Amino acid sequence: MLKACQRLVLPDLYNCAKYPVHRHQYSKASSYYSFKPTIRAMTTTADQPNILKWASQDGEFRRKPSSFRNFISREPGAQYPPEKGRYHLYISWACPWAHRTAIVRALKGLDNVIGLSVVDWYLAEGGWKFSSPEQTPGSTIDPVHNSSYLSDLYFRANPEYEGRFTVPVLWDKKTDTLVNNESAEIIRMFNEEFDDFVDPKFKGLTFYPESLRKEIDELNEWVYDTVNNGVYKSGFATKQEVYDSHVTKLFQSLDRLEHILAKSSGPYIFGDILTEADIRLYTTIVRFDPVYVQHFKCNLGTIRYNYPQIHKWLKHLYWDIPEFKDTTNFEHIKKHYTKSHRQINPLGITPLGPDPDIEPK
Repeated sequence: MLKACQRLVLPDLYNCAKYPVHRHQYSKASSYYSFKPTIRAMTTTADQPNILKWASQDGEFRRKPSSFRNFISREPGAQYPPEKGRYHLYISWACPWAHRTAIVRALKGLDNVIGLSVVDWYLAEGGWKFSSPEQTPGSTIDPVHNSSYLSDLYFRANPEYEGRFTVPVLWDKKTDTLVNNESAEIIRMFNEEFDDFVDPKFKGLTFYPESLRKEIDELNEWVYDTVNNGVYKSGFATKQEVYDSHVTKLFQSLDRLEHILAKSSGPYIFGDILTEADIRLYTTIVRFDPVYVQHFKCNLGTIRYNYPQIHKWLKHLYWDIPEFKDTTNFEHIKKHYTKSHRQINPLGITPLGPDPDIEPK
């Protein structure tokens, strides 16, 4: 099993959103080239745009590797040293992978150190787009380059880019390029590399303590595969046997987590210490009842009725720690999944329930 360290992290392999680019056109604009994707209008299978083709021919959903994997480091001579105001984070409130970076940014007091932009919740054939708060409450424009789409940033960083346009994106304004789009690595950077620029009360605060790294890495590995990614492998499956296999593994892992939390000596997975394991799991569990139960057919049970320990843990994080609640936008979450995934929900109708989205303590 691969062990993570400060510079080597088990990748999430695929963050949020995505749209394969097959070729591009460009036009001169001021001092740089503005690239626009040329889109294959429709596929020959099921008459769907490529952005909606999540599964392979065998019915399996497989995440693609993140493409930009540079690291911000305090080490002398680092290519990307930490600086206040130098880096900018692009996220979607809807995306669980991007959500974890927003939580750690808030928990570490990096609001005034690293800028933040939020894309529109709607994911169309052109990929993630930027909208003003007046157009889509909770969204922002791109203050760095006034981009129309997230893809503009990818092409700015690499004119020959042929991958997918995913969030989160960590951008370097000084060198004008994309540093990293792997959420598991971004939260490690936020965890300690910017301690020289935060308020003293945040210095030394870590969600990856030395004494628990082995346990955190081991738990992250199976939770990622069967829970974080398991809901997607269930929901995007296009064959019954593939769905059956993944949804069964998902609920087996939820049973395992229920047992772990029942034995925990504190409110968190590892007792009294809030770790990145809690943060990474939270972004899936908070979406579970509002979205994954109905939209991804993960309906062998619900968190609020079938998993009392997980439910108690979830409510503590949401209601007692403002950084979790303040970065959770149920409107963006529910509308994104139900209105963007037209292969699953072709009419784009968003269910009203559950009511409430998360129960009070």
